[in-house]
Amino acid sequence: MIKILGKSLLSVIVASNLFATEKPNVVIIFTDDQGYGDLACFGGKHLLTPNIDQMAKEGARLTSFYVAAPVCTPSRAALMTGCYPQRVDMAPASSREVKLPHISSGTRFPVCLAGDGRGLNPDEFTIAEAAQSAGYKTGMFGKWHLGDQPEFLPTRQGFEEFFGIPYSHDITPKHKNNKVFKFPPLPVLEGEEVIEMSPDPRYLTRRITERAVAFIKEHKDENFFMYVAHPLPHGPVVASPEIKRQYAEELKKPENKKKSPKVYPAAIYEIDWSVGEILNSLKEQGIDENTIVLFTSDNGPAAGSAKPLSGKKTKTLEGGMRVPAVIRWPKGIQAGRDNDTLMTAMDVLPTFAKLMGADLPDDRVIDGKDMMPVLEDGAESQYEYFFYNYWGTTEAVRWKSWKLRKVDGKVTLYNLDKDISEKKNLAAQHPEIVQQLQEAIQKFDAKMAKEVRPAGKVENPKVLTLKK
Repeated sequence: MIKILGKSLLSVIVASNLFATEKPNVVIIFTDDQGYGDLACFGGKHLLTPNIDQMAKEGARLTSFYVAAPVCTPSRAALMTGCYPQRVDMAPASSREVKLPHISSGTRFPVCLAGDGRGLNPDEFTIAEAAQSAGYKTGMFGKWHLGDQPEFLPTRQGFEEFFGIPYSHDITPKHKNNKVFKFPPLPVLEGEEVIEMSPDPRYLTRRITERAVAFIKEHKDENFFMYVAHPLPHGPVVASPEIKRQYAEELKKPENKKKSPKVYPAAIYEIDWSVGEILNSLKEQGIDENTIVLFTSDNGPAAGSAKPLSGKKTKTLEGGMRVPAVIRWPKGIQAGRDNDTLMTAMDVLPTFAKLMGADLPDDRVIDGKDMMPVLEDGAESQYEYFFYNYWGTTEAVRWKSWKLRKVDGKVTLYNLDKDISEKKNLAAQHPEIVQQLQEAIQKFDAKMAKEVRPAGKVENPKVLTLKK
């Protein structure tokens, strides 16, 4: 009897391990303020991105991939929760006044700051929590920016391991407007503990990459979900001296003579190096074939290029919210395919949760859609409408190829299939579409107002610093 039970138990364990190996590992690489045109494989002529270009050849370029807001915090909230930032109360209205002891009275800002009492509600269900529920090891390395109080940190949102910074690396005493903000020094966290202050920003990309590679090696025999959120190329734009030298050497090659040795392309080159390190590590560990790697950005560029799109960061023009995206999964996605179907960062949670075998909660609305029918079978977009929001205001909506935008009372209508740069206003020629899309925005806003779930709030927040 004992032998039979032992044999039976062994078969269960073997079957379980086989099932575990069938489920894909998932890696999300999320950059900060990288524009649509800031990859060579997306037409960028001002920089070199050989590793991401190769990733696109081995996977798919997503050329109509949108984030849910043109600034950091609401965009990242949507990625984590699969929801419009309005729904999770992370798209603060322009009238929201930041009331923090170290910030001048009357200051308004659309993202989480240092010592901010506001953050992503711990009751929200994140992609990391979905992964955990399916037995995945979870790790995050880089910039969080969804609240810096202990209640809001990644370790309270499903990540077992976290190394990085709580918000943008310009939120320091060196900020150009620090007479207003009075920002404290930038902390570095290991889990929930501050381990360092004022890190050298030139080495953030390298340090984050080293931790990501170590995580892959440590969990190569387990299913894992890893979120790599680079603080760059958000300003101040920097790169390590090592990468600057390497990039300068690349520029000496005949085919690269027209490139510029400026720091912005060097910062992108270092991000590309990081992607190469991660992909190489997956191959070295023999887990490359069944690991999904998604590379994208949190919003449009501040200093880079959105070409051929109009607008940049903070704008609901295409350049503010349509971002470069490349996905690679040798086992599940055909190589070398471009996909121009509308997909969004909100889709990441429901798509990857399903692939990981995680159940989504049935007590709340999740706005994102499963991308796999689009990626595998070329299905049509599952969005009837996609809404563009900035600072609590729904400024635009896309329906099929049509986009209506209303800012400062001016209504514009574009056909994005024919006019990706939003140059020709067709509102006068199509009043029926204008009416339809304005009504869609009104209905959406009314629905969000009724269904909003509160952001997390902490009374008497404290600035993060080293323990004495």
